[in-house]
Amino acid sequence: MLFDSLPDRVTVYEVSPRDGLQNESAALDTAAKVQLVDALVSAGVPRIEVTSFVSPKWIPQLADAEALIAKLHEEGRASARYSALCPNPRGLTRVLDTSLREIAVFVSASDEHNQKNLNHTIDDTLAGMREVVHTAKNRGLFVRGCISTVWGFRSQDDVAPRRVAEIGRALRDMGCDELSLGDTMGIATPTRVRDVVVRVLDDHPAGAVSLHMHDTRGTALANVVAALELGVCSFDAAIGGLGGCPYAPGAAGNLATEDLVYMLHGMGIETGIDLDKLIAAGDVAAALVGRELPGKVHRASRAGRR
Repeated sequence: MLFDSLPDRVTVYEVSPRDGLQNESAALDTAAKVQLVDALVSAGVPRIEVTSFVSPKWIPQLADAEALIAKLHEEGRASARYSALCPNPRGLTRVLDTSLREIAVFVSASDEHNQKNLNHTIDDTLAGMREVVHTAKNRGLFVRGCISTVWGFRSQDDVAPRRVAEIGRALRDMGCDELSLGDTMGIATPTRVRDVVVRVLDDHPAGAVSLHMHDTRGTALANVVAALELGVCSFDAAIGGLGGCPYAPGAAGNLATEDLVYMLHGMGIETGIDLDKLIAAGDVAAALVGRELPGKVHRASRAGRR
């Protein structure tokens, strides 16, 4: 029977407060970001990547990382499991001065993209990352290892699946608790997703692997289904389809959280998320950034209310 081996439940890892807002031309203030995160938490989103501890010189939209974490952890405020990108030891020093208990480190599978994004080779990035992961683990933090451009940067053929598997093993061996595979350019297809994920699952349990899909060419949901069939049960998404990559020209937004949840619920897969409240969170996001969002479920909902 079709789809007879899918997981019963999927965890949604929301990235819009970080991956979405860093690509907006205007920076939102801390109160606006808290409003967005509160709306996502109210909808039942369990994990949220809220900011990045990168230098404000490079991403000024996220310069308020410490202030945001402090507000989100105020006594009496409903919360989810929060995380933040942490690019280097300097960023980790900032993290350790907050109440945050989870970080994400990142590297690209494309040498060219890694140079554009981090100004280092992949091997140099991994070498520097070991210090960050080792220190974070010694301080009791959960560490997520993220690989971008897994399915290519300039083309579908410039990253070999075996190279992705090698980087994944390096992240595992240095102590990362979880692996996220990113289709930064939105060029993956279901068959190619299977080719990579099967290799990665040789070294990682399915429960420790997540997919971060972009919908540039309209294949994100099909790619999610391909991964579900292999037992993957965690997926990144951004409310309304916000976000992309500033160093990946032509890349569209992330897979919209509403689109993902709508499909999963329609397939009988639980997420713990209230779809109506999630759509309301999309309304909050659209109001804050001042434009219509590209997510299809969000657009359909707005059309139905007119």
